[in-house]
Amino acid sequence: MQTFDSHNRQRVLHELGLGPMWLLRDAEPAIPVAVVETRFEPVIVPAPVPEPAMAGAGSPVKSAWSELEVEKSKNLPEVQPVAPVVENTSEPDAWLVQEIVPDMPTEDMSQTSQEPAITTLSWDELQPMVESCRQCGLCQGRKKAVFGTGDQQARWLFVGEGPGYNENLQGLPFVGAAGQLLDNMLKSLGVPRGEQSYIANIVKCRPTDAQGKDRPPTADEIAACLPYLHRQIALIKPQIIVALGKTAAVSLLDMDLETPVGQLRGKVHQFKGIPVVASYHPAYLLRKPADKAKAWADLCLAIKAIPAG
Repeated sequence: MQTFDSHNRQRVLHELGLGPMWLLRDAEPAIPVAVVETRFEPVIVPAPVPEPAMAGAGSPVKSAWSELEVEKSKNLPEVQPVAPVVENTSEPDAWLVQEIVPDMPTEDMSQTSQEPAITTLSWDELQPMVESCRQCGLCQGRKKAVFGTGDQQARWLFVGEGPGYNENLQGLPFVGAAGQLLDNMLKSLGVPRGEQSYIANIVKCRPTDAQGKDRPPTADEIAACLPYLHRQIALIKPQIIVALGKTAAVSLLDMDLETPVGQLRGKVHQFKGIPVVASYHPAYLLRKPADKAKAWADLCLAIKAIPAG
């Protein structure tokens, strides 16, 4: 009965294309059946994971390990290939990397980097630097830089705001109607222009607005040009400085640009140990002749402020 069943089972398997049937060693011999190719596609099994070093070749542990890893590999999800790591040469985000850059000088030198050099210049070195200066935008409309004029060892230093139309053309300070009034003021003090007196400005180039009219210099323009005046003062060593107008006074005294000159008049201020007296600008006095008496009072205060000896 067993022989009959095995025989029929083999034939059924053969008809289905399922290949030979394996029998136990002790079973009765079955009718030989030719091995035929199945119609199923071959299964590709991934290569087994390397066995542990403790398992020797052909050992039971090695075989069990290999079979286990093969079974595991059948159920593993498909792994996407990992792209190779490429060094990022682009600029990192600012919040990821904080780059510490040492202070380095640039070609476009700031006023801070130039000031130490200016403090060592002589008269012959300072004037060419002023005439070729490009530290602010005022140089674009410059015809001639107005360096200053007068006695380089003067007792009196008069400081105005900046060049006007005529000064820009001639390269000299106070050459218009306001300059003529200033000359009369100097004569009344007994220090004519060029004798014991020096005339300069806060800025050396003419400030103009969009319509080409004179305007006060900005804080940036003053900051760019003021070291030149500071060096002139150091070279002259005047005994008294008269600031003509609000811009000259607040710039020398390092005050707010909106400080009215009326708040500064009537007092003796100090600039690096040199007495400073604030007064009206001659151009203002041309418009307000009644204030000439106040300007004369300022000059009298300046005379008293000159150190004795």
